[in-house]
Amino acid sequence: MVEIERKFLVTSDAYRSEAFSKEQITQGFLNTDPERTVRVRVKGEQGFLTVKGITDAQGTTRFEWELEIPGKEAKQLLALCEKGAIKKIRYAVKSGKHIIEVDEFLEDNLGLVIAEIELGHVDEAFLKPSWLGKEVTGDPRYYNSQLSKNPFKLWK
Repeated sequence: MVEIERKFLVTSDAYRSEAFSKEQITQGFLNTDPERTVRVRVKGEQGFLTVKGITDAQGTTRFEWELEIPGKEAKQLLALCEKGAIKKIRYAVKSGKHIIEVDEFLEDNLGLVIAEIELGHVDEAFLKPSWLGKEVTGDPRYYNSQLSKNPFKLWK
């Protein structure tokens, strides 16, 4: 129940042609306290309830617990979430033995594209596609919970 993840900005849309899947995601937050974020997510007809703990000093590792719930219930929970739902299109791209998830944000976060890769340990090596740009791991501005409060369109 520990997530080890690194995040990167994306420099081109080349990932689209490399993707093996694409799905729309809507998510909201029941709680955005950095020590215990509670997220509700809808992907197609599936729903998920996720609890994330505080991130370590490097921004790579934190507790994560997720439970699949009926999509109908997740949609009902979205109505209870804090203001600032996140909508995005997620592309999954195979890179060596890893999967890189690329999120194209919509609405108030339009123009922001972030790639995430989950690792087995902090120092695990992985293939970096040419479109992987600046690393933003640990920068709280890029956490979805913070994008719901301070969307990309408001950044200077």
